[in-house]
Amino acid sequence: MRERLLFLFVFVLFSGVAALPQQKVWTLDECIYHAINNNLQIKRQELQTKFQKNSLDLSKLNILPTLNASGSENLSWGRSLDQTTYQYAEQRVISNSFYLGGSMNLFNGLQNYNSIKKYQYELLAGEQDLQNIKENISLNVALNYLQILLNKELVEATGEQLQITLQQIERTRKLVDAGSVARGDLLQIEAQSAQEELQLINMKNQLDLSYLDITQLLELSTPEGFEVVTPVMSIDVNAVIGETVEDIFLIASGIRPNIKSSELKLTASEYDLRVAKGTRSPRLSMNHSVATSYSDVRQRLLGIDPATNSPLYGAYSFGDQFKDNRNYTLGFTLSIPILNGWQVNKNISNSKISIENNRYVLDEAKKQLYKNIQQAYADASAALKKFAASQKAVTAMEEAFRYSEQRFAVGLVTSFDYNMSKNQLLKAQSDLLQAKYEYIFKTKVLDFHKGVPLSLN
Repeated sequence: MRERLLFLFVFVLFSGVAALPQQKVWTLDECIYHAINNNLQIKRQELQTKFQKNSLDLSKLNILPTLNASGSENLSWGRSLDQTTYQYAEQRVISNSFYLGGSMNLFNGLQNYNSIKKYQYELLAGEQDLQNIKENISLNVALNYLQILLNKELVEATGEQLQITLQQIERTRKLVDAGSVARGDLLQIEAQSAQEELQLINMKNQLDLSYLDITQLLELSTPEGFEVVTPVMSIDVNAVIGETVEDIFLIASGIRPNIKSSELKLTASEYDLRVAKGTRSPRLSMNHSVATSYSDVRQRLLGIDPATNSPLYGAYSFGDQFKDNRNYTLGFTLSIPILNGWQVNKNISNSKISIENNRYVLDEAKKQLYKNIQQAYADASAALKKFAASQKAVTAMEEAFRYSEQRFAVGLVTSFDYNMSKNQLLKAQSDLLQAKYEYIFKTKVLDFHKGVPLSLN
């Protein structure tokens, strides 16, 4: 009976555990993929790209001739022209007219061709803008991901120091009770414990905020249940960055989408200038149409009455009138611009200004890219040096703290000296962690500029 109850208890326990929702643990790749697929800025840029695609399609369709059809029916009373005798008479007339026609540009200064090229380059620039947004979001996700890893390690390090302090409080309380240590030392360590508890709370708050930041970037409704994979990352203190700033910039300037976008927009503005200049050219167009009509009072001439020598008229059906009244037109129009309120000249001037502006935008993008690479390179180099120095400092501080802890246990150092040694160790550990993740992120930025996919493996 006891075994059955034990089995039932274990079954219910594990059933309850299985019923709990499983926590999702995210890798960096999953975070980037989710952010790109759900970011609203990306969705807006995708719509903008579709709009640019429609503009390109319309510029191509403008080459086709226009064709329009119309039909009308009119009912009139009173004096009107008799379509049979061509004399005016009082009558009621129902008439119909039908028209099919259009026009086609034969030459307009190559404006259609240059417009197509302009919209082609604008579409390509829009696609590069979309890619640029995706890559920037990926970089932001990686930064927030690393910030979580840093904050987790800082929380862990602060928590470990707090545990050491709590253990020291117990040992010091025993020494105070034994009369070996003054009560003031215990109070100082308890004050240190309270300070470390506050510091741990602040670190946990920073960790919670970093979870909130990345979940907002991923467009998740809440950070609850969100957790990230902690990869194994090691740093070689003897590592060197293989390329120079100029080498990385040369690679980046050829592949970065914001640079490509600026170059494409510059080319598009050059074609826009050609479109503006095309308005100075004469335009040659062709017009074509076919039309017919019907009137219910119109009659067909059947012949001449031999007795009276007067014309004989009969019914004239709709189908016969529709066929007999057809007429065709084909014409050509040559338009030569002479004076149009200086609109042509001003449009050309504005197009030239746009080209100059896009050149400045391109130069500015390249200069900013160089500055970003230069800054990341300097930060990575400094972080590596800081990491190496912090590594030595942590080793020395750990040894110094162990020595101070032993001396404090036998009353050879004061609690103030003990706490100072402990704080120095925690600061050295924090500096080491910050230098570690600073170096990792900055090297990822440099790899990012070289076109290397973001990864922490």
